[in-house]
Amino acid sequence: MRFEAGHPITVEMTKWGGRPHWHFAGVYLGADEHGEWIGYPEGSTFSRPGRSVKPDWKAVGLVPHHDAAHLPTFNRPNTTVNSMIYVDMATPPEWEGDVVHSIDLDLDVVRRFDDTIEIVDQDEFEAHQIEYGYPPEIITLAEESAERVYAAVAAREAPYDGSAERWFDLLATLTG
Repeated sequence: MRFEAGHPITVEMTKWGGRPHWHFAGVYLGADEHGEWIGYPEGSTFSRPGRSVKPDWKAVGLVPHHDAAHLPTFNRPNTTVNSMIYVDMATPPEWEGDVVHSIDLDLDVVRRFDDTIEIVDQDEFEAHQIEYGYPPEIITLAEESAERVYAAVAAREAPYDGSAERWFDLLATLTG
């Protein structure tokens, strides 16, 4: 295990070219066969240029093993976002001390609480290919990752099969 449960962790997402994007803090929960889990207690701050959010629900995130090109977040029911699972397509996340770095590649796979699943932000992805100058290999990486993640979420394959529940339990133990 990289850290003890409860150790503060920061996730820094940028857009292509080093453009600032989401920055959020959580607590290290532990690791399993899927990767390393981070907890986001109610009231955690998620900020990006021009926007800051303090969710009134708990979430857990996964930093996958094996250079996976995505970052999943699992949300508890709430009245603000309608996503049980939200997976950002991104460059493979990298740890630098207790900070996780990754580049958001726009496409997201979302499983809503009504159980619908979709790939969102295709328009943003298409616009940023031109505006930010995504290389062809990055375009392919994002598209192929989105297809694989969509299929795994739809089939309820691990970790999209309830694997996050044990981490929600640990988050509750750590934060009340």
